[in-house]
Amino acid sequence: MSATENHVLIRGASLLGEQRADVLVADGVVAEVGSRLDAAGARTIEADGLVLLPGLVDLHTHLREPGREDAETVRTGSRAAAVGGYTAVLAMANTSPVTDTAEAAERVHDLGRAAGLVDVQPVGAVTKGLAGAELAELGLMARSRAGVRVFSDDGRCVADARVMRRALEYVKTFGGVVSQHAQEPTLAGPSACCHEGELSGRLGLPGWPGVAEEVIVARDVMLARHTGSRVHVAHASTAGTVEVLRWAKSQGVAVTAEVTPHHLLLTTDLLGGYDPTFKVNPPLRPAEDVEALREALADGTIDAVATDHAPHARHDKEHAFVDAAFGMLGLETALQVVATVMVSSGRMGWGDLARVMSTRPAEIAGLHHTAGHGRPIAAGEPANLTLVDPAASVVVDRDDSVSLSRNNPWHGRTLAARVHATLLRGVPTVLDGTLVTTEGSHA
Repeated sequence: MSATENHVLIRGASLLGEQRADVLVADGVVAEVGSRLDAAGARTIEADGLVLLPGLVDLHTHLREPGREDAETVRTGSRAAAVGGYTAVLAMANTSPVTDTAEAAERVHDLGRAAGLVDVQPVGAVTKGLAGAELAELGLMARSRAGVRVFSDDGRCVADARVMRRALEYVKTFGGVVSQHAQEPTLAGPSACCHEGELSGRLGLPGWPGVAEEVIVARDVMLARHTGSRVHVAHASTAGTVEVLRWAKSQGVAVTAEVTPHHLLLTTDLLGGYDPTFKVNPPLRPAEDVEALREALADGTIDAVATDHAPHARHDKEHAFVDAAFGMLGLETALQVVATVMVSSGRMGWGDLARVMSTRPAEIAGLHHTAGHGRPIAAGEPANLTLVDPAASVVVDRDDSVSLSRNNPWHGRTLAARVHATLLRGVPTVLDGTLVTTEGSHA
């Protein structure tokens, strides 16, 4: 095969942390996997000691555009995603205006294409205006140019069981899925911001009990069983939710679930200093919940890691804890957190990390076949790839972020691994850990 400028040769990478191989990429696909490959004139990436993974896929990203471009835009969020090793992200619907129409979904889709760093797949709202009362244009969004397949009122729970049932029945007709923000509003209202327990009482913070999540998860898996439809549990955070998921999967219910990096590592103890950086919804939980989530991720009860990347402008975070906005940054550090918690500890291998951060998210979102994400690293497959240095360790500095916001809960922490390169359909978006401009130079 004659080499062209569309060729990239990744030399000596460890595929999924196992066998060592060269990977030749040509015209957007993996052309060949083997040893001692050569392609004259190809861009060569020396990957000795590096791990090659399928490009990461995030089921849960807040890009804030339209409406809050002071906190993030599709372009800046795409930059953060690429640096974090992602080749596809799902953009949540709680923008202003809400992504509850085909036109709104197509706008986000087009902004992602214009940025060109990752595939930005819009998530459609379940209900009009996220109000929880009337279904949004689910069918029109699905048939639109954006091809929406995941629907969520994230930030708010679809609390009305009849509305949730109708949504599940509707999306079943075109293979869609409803992603639920599980928060029963009469048990955990909008002011609830600290795991309910001794600490919330001592700090005087409104309690957010785990049962407020668990009762919605239990209800929704029963609705999914009744309708024969698919339901996805966003940001699972409690041991009780894990129990419900295990039971539901044992019964053959079509339920999937995600966990965030911060719920895998951080605990409610961090709230003792009233630092609003650690205010998130659902809240950080005690160590016993964190351990249950780790176990569930390792054994497949929880299907995926999703960032819930939630950028905020400083004037929305720098308040008293109860008044500050919910949310944390996550795209640039997610792989490192999972590597630190799950891989470095031996609970998962790099192949397992690829499963929970690429393959399963792509399958859940419908991007596995339609857009070529989460695919095997094999000849003929789309070249959406991430190259990781597993031996690296990084002290996180929030000021190094390419996001517009700085609400980074990992600031000052040492995390394992580092994304060395990201390729979207064979085109490097990140090399040596830094963004590549459209002209091919480092940004």
